[in-house]
Amino acid sequence: MNQIAQRTATRITADGARNASLKDLASILESQQERKLDVIAPASRLTVRDGNLVIQGVEPLIQSDGVVTVDGTYRPTDVADDGIADKLKIPGQYLRRMRAEHLSLFDLNVNGWLEREPERRFLVRALRSDAHGGGGEGVARALLSDSYRLIDNFDLLLAALDGIRQSGHAAEVTGCDLTDRRMYVRVESDEVAVQARELLKGYRSPYTGQRGDELPMVSAGFVIRNSEVGAGAFTITPRAVVQVCTNGLTMTEDVMREVHLGGKQEQGVVQWSGATQSKVLELITAKTADAVRTFLSRDYVENKLRKIEETAGRPVANPTHAIEQVTRKLSITGPTKDRILAHFIHGGQITAGGVMQAVTAAAQQIPNADTAHDLEALALPAMHAAAALTA
Repeated sequence: MNQIAQRTATRITADGARNASLKDLASILESQQERKLDVIAPASRLTVRDGNLVIQGVEPLIQSDGVVTVDGTYRPTDVADDGIADKLKIPGQYLRRMRAEHLSLFDLNVNGWLEREPERRFLVRALRSDAHGGGGEGVARALLSDSYRLIDNFDLLLAALDGIRQSGHAAEVTGCDLTDRRMYVRVESDEVAVQARELLKGYRSPYTGQRGDELPMVSAGFVIRNSEVGAGAFTITPRAVVQVCTNGLTMTEDVMREVHLGGKQEQGVVQWSGATQSKVLELITAKTADAVRTFLSRDYVENKLRKIEETAGRPVANPTHAIEQVTRKLSITGPTKDRILAHFIHGGQITAGGVMQAVTAAAQQIPNADTAHDLEALALPAMHAAAALTA
């Protein structure tokens, strides 16, 4: 159903994806599951050497198919470096500069702060290079609190899909993104589509040239988001999709949320009990079923659109000045700001609603999924900021 594929190429790597299919996302997550290693370790068991995280003195994991060695060297991702900076209270910008310009100073600083609290425990989330036992090297994905509750993407995805099935509502996954920080799964229902003639009056798709007056329909949907590495809670956020251009509009004020906080974990390799994991996944399934019933409701979408239309029709006198003011207020800079202005002018809807459409259209063209989703969430604030200029 998607014009997005025609203008935003699907990108898939071993550990990430942009605009991927559900099948491709599931395949990547399943592969990651086989290589995951989660370890609770005190600071005395952690050091850094040449910028890499070294784990020493942790008992290996004995499994039915072999022994997994935990001790070894793990290359930190940018997310893991952010965790190191946060947990050790080292300014992030300074830590990044040391990694780039003075690696021995990076080692000295991190090791020095680890040595000050040798009994303090951390959760290290890693991906082993060898999926079939072995171990000893890989990627350090995150350094987190030892009370961080694991809600893994693969398990969550299966539970959420089960929730959609249990709701009995016809809905489909229209696109997926996976980054080092987060997973995003976009769900949409063509069966729940409402007219939005006022909202789309005079609007022209920047991709096909088709006018909103010709196809004034908005579909109901939502986006599931999760982070395995401490970059946000599990959330389900309502999302309306404009059919003429597939611009997505997320409505963050109604988000359903489940945070990753739990009790302290035992030292060593983390293995949740089946009962504990089952309870978490049952909750996710129930929340997803609730989200389907709430967000994929014609009444819900119509009420939201009517409220948006109250503000969207306000005219914008000076497009360049308006975009300059709105993007400054929302801290949007560089090429993204220029892209929003181009979409605003091309869309032909010189109103506060046109600013909103320009932001969501620009979000579709951004290769980085985290940046794209964050920008889409600014569409409604951008509309209100544009409307305030005319007040």
